[in-house]
Amino acid sequence: MASLRVLNQEIIGCCRCPRLVAHREHIGLVRRRAYRGQEYWSRPVPGFGDPEARLLIIGLAPGAHGANRTGRMFTSDRSGDFLYRALWETGFASQPESTSRDDGLILTGTYITAPVRCVPPDNKPSREEIIGCGPYLVREIALLKNVRVVVVLGGIALRAYLAVLQQSNVIRSRAHFRFRHGACFETHPGGPLVLASYHPSQQNTSTRRLTADMLRGIFERASQLLEGAKPQEEVAAAAESSGFAGK
Repeated sequence: MASLRVLNQEIIGCCRCPRLVAHREHIGLVRRRAYRGQEYWSRPVPGFGDPEARLLIIGLAPGAHGANRTGRMFTSDRSGDFLYRALWETGFASQPESTSRDDGLILTGTYITAPVRCVPPDNKPSREEIIGCGPYLVREIALLKNVRVVVVLGGIALRAYLAVLQQSNVIRSRAHFRFRHGACFETHPGGPLVLASYHPSQQNTSTRRLTADMLRGIFERASQLLEGAKPQEEVAAAAESSGFAGK
């Protein structure tokens, strides 16, 4: 899709957050010993996948030596090891691992993005940086017109997606949509269903807060929702109590 390509080129050329620009470029200059012979991307990382996607996955930000090195979301880091295996096992990806932008990975009916496009220090973007990157996510979601299920990986991803809906006057408030692993929200009538998961960060997976089985279960549920399964009644009811903008 030409419009997505244009947006992605704008993202790649972005320099609006001085702290993030300095950090991403510093990592690419110093480099981790294991990757000393490699050229780091060290630019904002665009989303990627199927422009006709029915499943949208929202992460957090590029990893310092993963996407910031390879230039593709969740590629060649431990978070990606977890994510792509789960996607492969549930039919959303053509292979169980991703090592580079040119490794042949194809996402089926799926698009992956993030609310922050540059690697932040300590994996903690500031509120101002999340807001500054927000317009890219707004435009991206508007272009992905076939999305029926949104998987948010972590609380920041959920808040970022709800902020897009609020800015678009789709919902009035974010207060009633609270993050919980496995929670499923119907944010507004006719809109995509939102399915929440812990982020597959090394911190979460090494402590087994998130296991491979738990993450695979999220995408099995996403597949069921895409086939027409209903969200849980008690979770969907939260949307009714939040007040839709259309009312």
